[in-house]
Amino acid sequence: MDVCGVSAEDVELEYVSAAGIRERGALGRLWPVRFESVRPERRFPAFRGQGNWCGWYWSATCGGHVGYEPWLERDHLMLFDFDPLVAGMSSQPFRLSWTGPGGKRVRHTPDFFVRRADGTGLVVDVRTDERVGPEDAVKFAVTAAACRSVGWDFARVGTPDAVLMANVRWLAGYRHPRVHRPQVAARLVEVFTDGGGLLAGALRVGDQIAVLPVLFHLLWRRVLAVDLEGGLLSADTRARLGIVREGGQDAVTSSAVASG
Repeated sequence: MDVCGVSAEDVELEYVSAAGIRERGALGRLWPVRFESVRPERRFPAFRGQGNWCGWYWSATCGGHVGYEPWLERDHLMLFDFDPLVAGMSSQPFRLSWTGPGGKRVRHTPDFFVRRADGTGLVVDVRTDERVGPEDAVKFAVTAAACRSVGWDFARVGTPDAVLMANVRWLAGYRHPRVHRPQVAARLVEVFTDGGGLLAGALRVGDQIAVLPVLFHLLWRRVLAVDLEGGLLSADTRARLGIVREGGQDAVTSSAVASG
């Protein structure tokens, strides 16, 4: 297949609906489906001696579990979950197929479908450069072209920045809404209006054992912001008010937003 000439009608899509019904048809017909809400197209295997790790990640964005196979996929799930511009995601969302050289049917199942807050779609494959062979490269190229034909973006992602990932993994431990305490959160926003170190700011609000989990939750929600790539989080890491979305617009964090 000529990658440059790929159209939505050249590619067949197969998926399993939220109701458990398998559907199949041309990408050009099925692309409006809310793929962030479908079931995984295939199961995540688990067996003795398995070389990679499968599991289910609880997403604060989705309010439910999203599957992954290797840990690298889990890391990218966390990054999507941490991204305020992401509104939903699903793993193994569908299988694409098209006619390859010699009439052979070629199949490919992307790792994730991501729905952004603005309604646009992103299809993601997780694969490091050294693991991309010639056949894989062709599959990714055709998938990217098919996505463009229906207005989706496509990305192949590899190993994320180590410092960023370590910090996001830590904050993910405080992503659940049960960690939130509105009064403490509002006070933290007041304290960090002019910026300051994490521990010093927490101590101004109260007992660090009670306050720090709320502080980390606000960092996860981007209500407060820190440099997550410059170094590992520490007591002296400086935090400031973050930029959050209120009414569809970017706005500086307010006490009302923090309390919600």
